[in-house]
Amino acid sequence: MSAEKTHRIRCTLNGRQREGTAESRMLLSDFLRHELGATGTHVGCEHGVCGACTVRIDGVAGRSCLTLAVQVDGRQVDTVEGLACEGEPSDLQQAFRRHHALQCGFCTAGILMSCDDFLERVPDPTEQQVRDMLSGHLCRCTGYTPIVQAVLDVAASRNKNT
Repeated sequence: MSAEKTHRIRCTLNGRQREGTAESRMLLSDFLRHELGATGTHVGCEHGVCGACTVRIDGVAGRSCLTLAVQVDGRQVDTVEGLACEGEPSDLQQAFRRHHALQCGFCTAGILMSCDDFLERVPDPTEQQVRDMLSGHLCRCTGYTPIVQAVLDVAASRNKNT
């Protein structure tokens, strides 16, 4: 039996060049948490169903529990830690707090990343579009209404300011 091959992975994590080592089959979620210390990314179901591990890879939301670490070599990865700007929560994070959309917080990081991606693609969503987007997440706290309100609040605010 041969030893597992390790790879040097270089990526841009939340705007900063980072590197670490990963075995061939190491998941991106494990690489982010255990190798790079980006513990904001949580792992829920490990099957890509719950969405708790959602990050953005080259600007597109994806499940880090379904992505191998070696697949992000040379790419840009954004996690919930990258949403804040100069230590201040983003407008989306502030809206989550204002609307009590944080709930227990376990899956919030993944939901925030999906919402951030969604608002870039759909800047003026309807409530149904937001609910459809959120259907890709399973939150055991239930209560998606505050999350929907937070997303719609941010969309309205951003559209008002443009």
